[in-house]
Amino acid sequence: MELKFKQKYIPVTLLCILLLIGMGYYYFFSPVTSNPQSQYVYIDDDDDADSVIFKLKPVCSSHSVSGLCLLIRHSSYPEKIRTGRYEVSNSISTFAFFRRLKNGMQTPVSLTIPSVRTMERLASELSRRLMLDSITLIQAFCNEEICQKYDYDTLTLACMFIPNTYDVYWNVTLEKFLDRMQKESNRFWNEERKGKAASLKLSPVEVITLASIIDEETANDKEKPMIAGMYYNRLTLRNKEYPNGMPLQADPTVKYAWKQFELKRIYNKLLSINSPFNTYRNMGLPPGPIRIPTVAGIDAVLNLVHHNYIYMCAKEDFSGTHNFAATYKEHLQNAKRYTEALNQRGIQ
Repeated sequence: MELKFKQKYIPVTLLCILLLIGMGYYYFFSPVTSNPQSQYVYIDDDDDADSVIFKLKPVCSSHSVSGLCLLIRHSSYPEKIRTGRYEVSNSISTFAFFRRLKNGMQTPVSLTIPSVRTMERLASELSRRLMLDSITLIQAFCNEEICQKYDYDTLTLACMFIPNTYDVYWNVTLEKFLDRMQKESNRFWNEERKGKAASLKLSPVEVITLASIIDEETANDKEKPMIAGMYYNRLTLRNKEYPNGMPLQADPTVKYAWKQFELKRIYNKLLSINSPFNTYRNMGLPPGPIRIPTVAGIDAVLNLVHHNYIYMCAKEDFSGTHNFAATYKEHLQNAKRYTEALNQRGIQ
């Protein structure tokens, strides 16, 4: 009788066990999302268990959210929430995703340093991709003590940011981020590049400063070595007309001094601004770059074309390229054609 009773409940027991296994798989070991595209959850310093769950709901399956709620609330996770950027994909289970959250196993951000004109704009762009806020970044960029730690000053710190793409953690600290940028800059300035700079008697900071001007002059990478050669001629020129050297006279530096980057024409009244970046009034290169230059711009300086041109003027066809001249007389003819083209188009 007792044996028959036990046998009667064996199927029920097995069914319950299978049901529990099925529920366990459904809530904890099935894919955390059914979306074939990876999505990301960003956990920051202000998050608690409730806000983490709130952030998970839009990107995780509903049953996975239920499983995660149980795992979060019945573990030590609420006492030690790890910030970071976490990938949510259908290739991992709910439990595996929870382990990533709990252990801080985040996914790096593919961060591209943008070629921008100001450090304020750089801070703004970086804050969109990292947990660091723009105010913290700007304050660091303006801090002489921090800049000196990396062998720069507030006018040259931009030289440390090489506009390549790097894998970094979203919650990287300010110090670790700047350390990483210095490391990448040192890697960029390998023996070959340093050798080319030395042959031109330019420091890496001077190369980058000149490159920043060239990038403002044109977006045509093929023409950049020609423009680099022209400005290099001005930097090194010594003759009867210019016994003490020729001013760089770079229009982009005037725009930078005025912080009016939209200017199409540079009139004489704009050349009087008292700024160390005004290369019409000051000899040599400005005290720092006028933007974060492109790698193409930097390499254009290092591989500049040697020629005898010391003047250039934008072509009258508005192609973005330039006419070059070795004499001022030739330059005036080029400038006249360009001025006439501007006037015909009503460009002020």
